[in-house]
Amino acid sequence: MDQQEWRLRVLAGDDTLRQERLTRELHGELLKIDGVGAGYAEPPTSPIPGSKGVLTGELALWATVAASGAQTTKVLVTLIREWSARERHRKIEVSCGDDSITITGRPDQAQERIIGEFLDRIDGGNRPE
Repeated sequence: MDQQEWRLRVLAGDDTLRQERLTRELHGELLKIDGVGAGYAEPPTSPIPGSKGVLTGELALWATVAASGAQTTKVLVTLIREWSARERHRKIEVSCGDDSITITGRPDQAQERIIGEFLDRIDGGNRPE
């Protein structure tokens, strides 16, 4: 069965500790969804020699959803939206293939429309109305 591959990146500016904490929290939430695989993406660089293991790149997640799982895709994006809404300043970049959006905490109607259009594109327009 084919799968959709997603990349999720918590955006926290220059605050790498906050980014790591939020990424790990989001990872825990993703593991609760049936039909979704999740893990940590390879870090872009390795720890600086002599450091205490802090990565010099951004920590990111991957998630996979069965390509025929439009409902699972919707559940995944809903979880990300709800997780983001817990704190107004949370931002998550969500990419699937060449398409991506940024979901922020407490999205307005315009962002909700953009999220819906993103889901339509990812699902190939096959989402139930």
